[in-house]
Amino acid sequence: MNEIIEGILSYARQMDLLEFAGLVFGLLAVWWLIKQNIYTWPAGIIYVFISFVIFWKIRLYGDFFLHIFFLVLNIYGWYYWSHGKADTKEEVPVTTHSFKENLLLLVVSGLGIYFFGYFLQHLPDVFTDLAPAALPYWDATTSILSVTGMWLTTRKKLENWYYWLTVNILATVIYAYKGIYFYSFLYFVYIFLSFSGYIEWRKSMQNQHA
Repeated sequence: MNEIIEGILSYARQMDLLEFAGLVFGLLAVWWLIKQNIYTWPAGIIYVFISFVIFWKIRLYGDFFLHIFFLVLNIYGWYYWSHGKADTKEEVPVTTHSFKENLLLLVVSGLGIYFFGYFLQHLPDVFTDLAPAALPYWDATTSILSVTGMWLTTRKKLENWYYWLTVNILATVIYAYKGIYFYSFLYFVYIFLSFSGYIEWRKSMQNQHA
């Protein structure tokens, strides 16, 4: 534990402006998401561009490719939240999927994890100048579940918080294992924000029904 705390403090002292900006916009994007504020999307787009640089440096290629999807989904989410309103609503309402739809998402996500993990594991076989991917299947798990969670977020589905909670727990462990203690701490904070987001969105959905 002392090593982790010291790692966090050491990383914070050495953190450059780019990484600090990533921290700020990452937290802002999640906070505004909890509040269902449309500013979550432009903040998320800025965070994505910063993350491109960071994840390439530490060879988490899955996270790098993931953020390409994040860029597209942030743009889509911004559009949908702005123009996807029901005629009688001031904003897009929070809703849920049926059991069958959620089961289908889980199956598709599971297949995506397997194939993406295989792709990451064999990426250096194709691009020989690349170093081997770090933790390819764990990287694939957080990547694919994040894509699923992001898609649910753009559609304002309550289930998105289940996926973000899972991703945040896994990412906390993975980044600690990789020695990126500051990011590990950040995702540890995200765990509690996931609970907060679920509670806020569930209340919003109940108020809509009322």
